[in-house]
Amino acid sequence: MMSSLLKEEMQRVLFRPEKLRLAEFIEIEEPTDGRHFLCVSVTKNKVVQLCIVRCQTSQPSLKSGSKKSNTMRSSIQECYRRTEVWPLQDLTLVDGRDPDVDDPCFLLHFDKVRTVTAVSCSAKYTFVRALFVLSERHCQRSLNLRNFDWAYIKPSSFYSNRGDCVVLTQICFYAFNLVCLSMCPVPMDV
Repeated sequence: MMSSLLKEEMQRVLFRPEKLRLAEFIEIEEPTDGRHFLCVSVTKNKVVQLCIVRCQTSQPSLKSGSKKSNTMRSSIQECYRRTEVWPLQDLTLVDGRDPDVDDPCFLLHFDKVRTVTAVSCSAKYTFVRALFVLSERHCQRSLNLRNFDWAYIKPSSFYSNRGDCVVLTQICFYAFNLVCLSMCPVPMDV
């Protein structure tokens, strides 16, 4: 719920004025102050862009025309800033580093390599799934991925690309089967 509100807010104040549609975003860890997001957006001409967005909490300002001088509000428009922007077309490789380890860090290879640390491994896979789909749809090429578990990236023929809900459903299905099998009586014919 909170992420959808945040997505709507970023779309309204940062992407819509630039005629962009925010397709996906994840929160990332950066050494500088404030919250940081890795975003992927699409232009009207179907050009896909990746960007780092920094949300710096601004100092509250007095509300003009207020009867009470202690009523404050923050300026949301001044909060979000794009600090780095790349076209998806320039992305040559996404390296997940190690598919067998729950590691939220991954590498984006442009002219230079950009290290990104997501807040979770799940967020990393969510973002890479979105990049994969947008690359095939708008760039007419498969995204070059290395060191990712393909079962979580590309949907199988049975499942559609519904992200982490599919993974959770698969886990629940397997767990239910194990519970059912453990409750079945085993004949002891000797």
